[in-house]
Amino acid sequence: MKLLKLVPDHTNIHFLKWRVPFYVVSLVLMLASIGLVATRGLNLGVDFVGGQMIRVTFERSAEAPVAQLRSEVAKLGYGEPIIQRYGKPNEISIRMKLPEGSDHDASLSDKMARTITADVKKNHADARIDGVDSVSGKVSKELGWDAFKALGFAALAVAAYIWLRFEWQFGIGALLSLVHDVTLTMGMFSLTQMEFDLNIVAALLTLIGYSLNDTIVVYDRIRENLKKYRKMPMPELLDLSVNETLARTIVTSLSMLITLVALLLFGPDVIFGFTAAITLGIFVGTYSSIYMAAPILIWLKVNPKSFVPTETALEKQERLAREGA
Repeated sequence: MKLLKLVPDHTNIHFLKWRVPFYVVSLVLMLASIGLVATRGLNLGVDFVGGQMIRVTFERSAEAPVAQLRSEVAKLGYGEPIIQRYGKPNEISIRMKLPEGSDHDASLSDKMARTITADVKKNHADARIDGVDSVSGKVSKELGWDAFKALGFAALAVAAYIWLRFEWQFGIGALLSLVHDVTLTMGMFSLTQMEFDLNIVAALLTLIGYSLNDTIVVYDRIRENLKKYRKMPMPELLDLSVNETLARTIVTSLSMLITLVALLLFGPDVIFGFTAAITLGIFVGTYSSIYMAAPILIWLKVNPKSFVPTETALEKQERLAREGA
């Protein structure tokens, strides 16, 4: 039985031929993502901004009555609610600031949640309460800072690990690749205004791990080829290395995408943002391993002599014997 091959043997695709245009595109996308986050912002979940969020589904309605709900909840005296659709048109989230004193008396936030949910059910017979989340302002600030530190330390630890395992140029390439992947993913969340909560931070950490794995596979092959082909021009050597790992990259990516697409289409709404972040991460992680992490080695002038294998005692003895002969 003949095995199915998604990538032919001995491919010779000239990836690095287009390294400059792709680098320009990547930098433009990164700047655009940073601009989106700075101007449009992220739709931060209760985890980061504090407050209370009530998720509601209108089972017999094609679309949630957002304007009517906003007016009804505002009349309850807890302030102006933020009501947004998520998932399907009949699914919404009601976000409210916690009442004063709730940091010291949790019963105040519980009372507000019961009042709002009771009012929604009273006015809308088909309303189903899917969940109620409550986070104090102090806790949300701590969560936001911890999430930021987790992402930053993870990226720096990855760069340090690759620096020690390879050379400093590889560490910079890996760090740039990770910054690229995380920036583009956050830009997507700013553009779509999907909720950005702790689940998305977990997705970004997962993305860092996936991108790191793909980058190390390519870097390891580059290091091997630097030892074997010391006189080969760097663009050709990088193309060779990427082509040699291409089959593994495509098979790994497709295997993950099959599962992720199924989750996007049929999975629960609560993990939609998490799944969307990882799905985008598969694409940008694979792309950055080829067009961000690899080309920078040319501009940073990797020295092939640094990768000459150390001569063992047996190899030295054999060399001396050959020279004596």
